[in-house]
Amino acid sequence: MADGMRRILVTGGAGFIGSNFVRWWCGQNPGQVVVLDALVYSGNRASLAELGAEQLRFVQGDICDRALVSKLLEAAAIDTIIHFAAESHVDRSILGPAAFVQTNMVGTFTLLEAFRDRWQTQGKPADYRFLHVSTDEVYGSLGPDDPAFTETTPYAPNSPYSASKAGSDHLVRAYFHTYGLPTLITNCSNNYGPYQFPEKLIPLMCVNILLGRSLPVYGDGQNLRDWLHVSDHCGAIATVLNQAQPGEVYNIGGNNQVKNIDIVHQLCDLMDDRAGELPVFPARQLITFVTDRPGHDRRYAMDIHKIQRDLGWSPQFDFSTGLKQTVEWYLTHRDWWQPLLSEEYQTFYQKLYGPG
Repeated sequence: MADGMRRILVTGGAGFIGSNFVRWWCGQNPGQVVVLDALVYSGNRASLAELGAEQLRFVQGDICDRALVSKLLEAAAIDTIIHFAAESHVDRSILGPAAFVQTNMVGTFTLLEAFRDRWQTQGKPADYRFLHVSTDEVYGSLGPDDPAFTETTPYAPNSPYSASKAGSDHLVRAYFHTYGLPTLITNCSNNYGPYQFPEKLIPLMCVNILLGRSLPVYGDGQNLRDWLHVSDHCGAIATVLNQAQPGEVYNIGGNNQVKNIDIVHQLCDLMDDRAGELPVFPARQLITFVTDRPGHDRRYAMDIHKIQRDLGWSPQFDFSTGLKQTVEWYLTHRDWWQPLLSEEYQTFYQKLYGPG
């Protein structure tokens, strides 16, 4: 980085967190970002539509394609990989785990090998970085009174998704300790915000309320999660990239622990107030409790003292404000989410929840 500018490859940059990060980064930094995304169901080129060619080079392709990855690293003189690309929905991992092992483990391995080869070929520059974006789900489930997850909490994944992410975390860690590859790992809590595919809790509820469909809530709805606004997450990733020492791991959370059913209630009330005429009013009438997900983790909570202490980062969004902004985004961006309700999506939805 003789000119002081990172040359970044973002994998999964058309997905929810990845596209938010690319837009955030391009708003803060000059130069062009290279995005590699396979554009499977949850990747959406429209999420990056506002960026011009001087800011974005988009390549459709698979992170498991070693030849393509190596060609991109060389052609764009990449010195930094931000690795978001992953199969990430627990329900889909239960229905079909093979894709999760392939993308999350084999894909991460392929990226590490290609990046290691480039790093070694270039003389092992100290300023190269491979930042792997992971999840709190690798730590397993907490009891009501258990302390929050720290960076040293033993891994105990409970779903094919979280197991595949745990495996990819271990690969990244091993490449630092074995080869000295300058890697970083971040483990985040549940993200929310704009451009999230409508299979996840918050956009699912927003879309279903607007369509007058039932609001499926797993089990008793008491599952507890820590919620992190995606903009806060983007800032945290950039902070880790720019300040952390290679080999470090940082938990990133929003300090917002909320039960699923409480979120659904808040979303119903916000939609009642802001959406105008709804197909079903009040929206709480749509809430339907469904059979719980197999192996459903009861509680996640993140201890973020390390990133606060070492790097000076803290979340800025309180959940109430962030949730209101998110609802407004889905109300005003029907043109983004309506095309996503494809036949494949409807088939997947019915497998999980029935006709709804």
